Amino acid sequence: MSMFRRTALVVALVATLSSVDALSATTTARSGAAARPVAEIAALPTAAVALGDSFISGEGAGAYTPVVDVNGVAQGFPGWSAPNNNAFFCHRSANASLNQANLPGIQARFNLACSGGQPYDIATASVNRAKGRTVASQLDQLRAVAQTNDIDLVLIGLGSNNSSFTFGDVASKCANRFVADAWTGWWEFWAYLGGPVEQAPCSSGDLATPAQVSAATAETTTAVRQLLSTLDQIDPDGQHRVVFQDYTNPLPFDLESRFHEEDGRDDSRDKFRDLGAERYAAGCPIHRASLAAGHLFSGNLGSLVQSVHNTMRAEFPADDLVYLNVQRAFDGARLCEAANSPTGTLATPIRLQDGPTGVFLQSLSGYDKIAIQRIANSCVSYFQTCQESWHPNAAGHAVLGQCLTGAAATVNRTVACVRSSNGAISVS
Repeated sequence: MSMFRRTALVVALVATLSSVDALSATTTARSGAAARPVAEIAALPTAAVALGDSFISGEGAGAYTPVVDVNGVAQGFPGWSAPNNNAFFCHRSANASLNQANLPGIQARFNLACSGGQPYDIATASVNRAKGRTVASQLDQLRAVAQTNDIDLVLIGLGSNNSSFTFGDVASKCANRFVADAWTGWWEFWAYLGGPVEQAPCSSGDLATPAQVSAATAETTTAVRQLLSTLDQIDPDGQHRVVFQDYTNPLPFDLESRFHEEDGRDDSRDKFRDLGAERYAAGCPIHRASLAAGHLFSGNLGSLVQSVHNTMRAEFPADDLVYLNVQRAFDGARLCEAANSPTGTLATPIRLQDGPTGVFLQSLSGYDKIAIQRIANSCVSYFQTCQESWHPNAAGHAVLGQCLTGAAATVNRTVACVRSSNGAISVS
């Protein structure tokens, strides 16, 4: 049954009840669901809920809202030098795709996703794991929403962070190798930094091995199974669509030719500072040779999400589950895909601060290797100063909102959201 037919069904059912006793009759949506009066269900506002990680929370889109921590305290921006586990750094954005999607019949929207979220965080408080944020489990937050709302749509994005690898680590690894290669000659690592520093382009094995992807798939499957079981228990009318969104790569398959070399040097040379500065300014400090590995990684994430969706469809045949493939949603508008990057792109450029200053460096031109090392270390010590990098920006989340609009209305179980050469978005 389509999720938006639920309201009409409840209204019709209430209309057929002719006595006070009948009006107090209860309905059970799924085995184990809590019984609630039909009239009470009809009075609840319909809600859409977002769960998962940064691509769902709205990382990169700005306009971040306060987040209630595990102690029930709403955390606003705590300052750039605050611990990164502060709940605010979940970066739940008013511009997130959930808030930009056109969802007829939905009266309330709740963003429970958290940047850096892992499968662990679905059923367990994130604060209980290393580098977790001080928020309650996403299922506990979902249960709280269900007390006063009828959940009709759930958007979940999960899998890019897990106990084997995280998107942030993958991105920083490849970017740092490029920066090290661009600014420091091989001999200088020994003279100035005391030893070798990896500066080769990333290969597929550097990002996530097949064994790690398999482990991440199993981990994500367990978490989503817990989510669907909980939904069937707490949603009184049993009518809800769950959209499984995967990931889109912020970088192209190859850089626009303008970014191939600078001052006669490409990124296969030893030290190429002008080219490094140019790519940083454009938002794509990355070896060209790393791009293929990055796209293999993002493709594997898509396969992970699709696998979880397929497994859940078999285990929960009565549930309304849709897989939303967004891997081509940013086609033609990725970082460094056009000469004017990052203008007009749908993703945030990598941006660093020189310490927790709140001032993002738009250019690294003129900095020496010691300054570059200091700037890079700011991202390590104060991750919030760079965590927006290589995520959908506000325009990108608007596109993902269009993707969600299509996924919420489709009759299909699997759909792909694609951006055409003229910028039009289609979901089919």
